[in-house]
Amino acid sequence: MKTIHGALLIGCSALALAGCGADDIASPGAGGITIPTPTPAPTPAPTPTPGTVVAAASCPTFTATGGLKDDGVLPTAQGTWRVCTLPALVDKSSSLPKVTGVIYRMNGRVDVGCDGGFKAPTSAAPVVTSTVSCANRSLTADTDVTLTVDPGVIIYGENGAEPAWMAVNRGNKLSAVGTAALPIIFTSRANVVGTATDTDQGQWGGVVLLGRGIVTDCNIGSTTGGNCERDTEGSANPARFGGADNTYNAGSLKYVQIRYSGYSLAVGKELQSLTGGGTGTGTTFDYFQSVNSSDDGSEFFGGAVNFKHYIAVNADDDSLDLDTGVIANFQYGLILQRSGNGDAFYEIDSNGNEDNAPRSKINIANFTAVQPATSSNNESNDLASILIRGNADVTLVNNVIASPANECIRLHGTSTNGSAPATLAAFATVLTCGGTGPFLGSGSYNAAATTAAFGTANGNNSAFTSTLTSTFVNGANESGVAGYANITALSSFFDNVAYIGAVSGASDVWYRGWTCDNATGNFGSNAACTSLPTA
Repeated sequence: MKTIHGALLIGCSALALAGCGADDIASPGAGGITIPTPTPAPTPAPTPTPGTVVAAASCPTFTATGGLKDDGVLPTAQGTWRVCTLPALVDKSSSLPKVTGVIYRMNGRVDVGCDGGFKAPTSAAPVVTSTVSCANRSLTADTDVTLTVDPGVIIYGENGAEPAWMAVNRGNKLSAVGTAALPIIFTSRANVVGTATDTDQGQWGGVVLLGRGIVTDCNIGSTTGGNCERDTEGSANPARFGGADNTYNAGSLKYVQIRYSGYSLAVGKELQSLTGGGTGTGTTFDYFQSVNSSDDGSEFFGGAVNFKHYIAVNADDDSLDLDTGVIANFQYGLILQRSGNGDAFYEIDSNGNEDNAPRSKINIANFTAVQPATSSNNESNDLASILIRGNADVTLVNNVIASPANECIRLHGTSTNGSAPATLAAFATVLTCGGTGPFLGSGSYNAAATTAAFGTANGNNSAFTSTLTSTFVNGANESGVAGYANITALSSFFDNVAYIGAVSGASDVWYRGWTCDNATGNFGSNAACTSLPTA
């Protein structure tokens, strides 16, 4: 997200051989000899250039009502694809198999299953605060649909009357489990036809997983009543999440790329590559790459998230955004922002909900985050490469933050009811910062408070000289810092490692093979993000 061909291949054509003229065969004039015209030999099918895609003859079987719509053959720089369009509603458990020459299409919003509500009525204490119309019926029960996406499958979004995006509703699952050799790719039509560039973004919506985790910012219900629900930002029709189950299972994403996403559904409300609304610890997140999102690399609202091997490249807003009571553990992450663009590496937020429980509680371990130059978005919005606000409780462990032209960390907090200030800490975290200094404070915090939390205690270094190689691989100075020895005390989800940063050295290549490469992040995968696999 093992080898994906990065070059755009152009098919070749053969020259037809000319036959002999009539004068070479028959004498002119009356009584000449007539030669019967031979039956022409059938034209052989062209032999594809190695690596060039040849469209499949038809779309595969798909269990959901309506099946896959065969939308014909799409010519691209890499050959031709058979386009198979998903129905607007996947109402039965169905699979998208990898078939040579087949590419799958979302034409507008695709719902996986119908929303079963706040809590399934089969639970011991059912609570249903709302019903959502789906396929002309109101539901308060799960539809138990699983959409399975096989390794190597490519799905693209084509914006029609509504932007293309996938909503996996409460009570349903997405199982998108690729392999290191065959990652699953969600992308845009421009990427398919070969016109996407390294700077393009926002060409379709993204993937949204909706669950029954606890959220602390309600469109429906209230936190005091324990029935808080929220709608996906900007969605014209309900795409609702929230509940009381932080173990909720929305499925699995592993070895997945999401490219060129982030479409605006409303003013100031955009989808990002991956959105989690109330997902729980039963959901698997591992080996994920976001490329060129016009909003965040990913954003999680509430619930509980365990995530390993996270990569965000060229996010135009925040690379990782965590909100509204989410309980999250992240380990092994690469955040690579386009030089001079993007906002915060992390925006961690309970803003406006400081007095609601639970507050966001975040542990981020073994991340390397790089922004080479001053970011105009950063300076005008979050003001620092890491923004922590709303009294969120945050621990940074084994982080390498390389932001030499920007301030590194800003704390911001307010409380109307006097809730306790945030619990903040860093261990074995090194900062290379610029601007007016490493630490800023606002609201109920000042720079001294930020310094006290993230300064020189616990093996931290806020005046670190970065020696990263190949953009994100530990160099001599990073390798000289020992990793925090007691990381599993924060969560049993974490691995105890003896190093800081995401990539311990040249032999540590967990990021290679399943990723794609661009000018900001070259992962040595020999797979350009501007092209697609052809096998």
